[in-house]
Amino acid sequence: MEHHPAVARLAEAAGTVPQHQGSGDLLRVVLIVMILGCVLVGWFLLRGYKRNDD
Repeated sequence: MEHHPAVARLAEAAGTVPQHQGSGDLLRVVLIVMILGCVLVGWFLLRGYKRNDD
């Protein structure tokens, strides 16, 4: 099997990337979406309890 310098450089560059990247960004996005969803659902449900005493 031949060794190509380009393949060796790619393998070396891939090795410098951490194998275990935390889920911080994904977790942050999920939490923000959940909070906004809860606020939206609460507003939608409470909107129906408004009284029109004309």
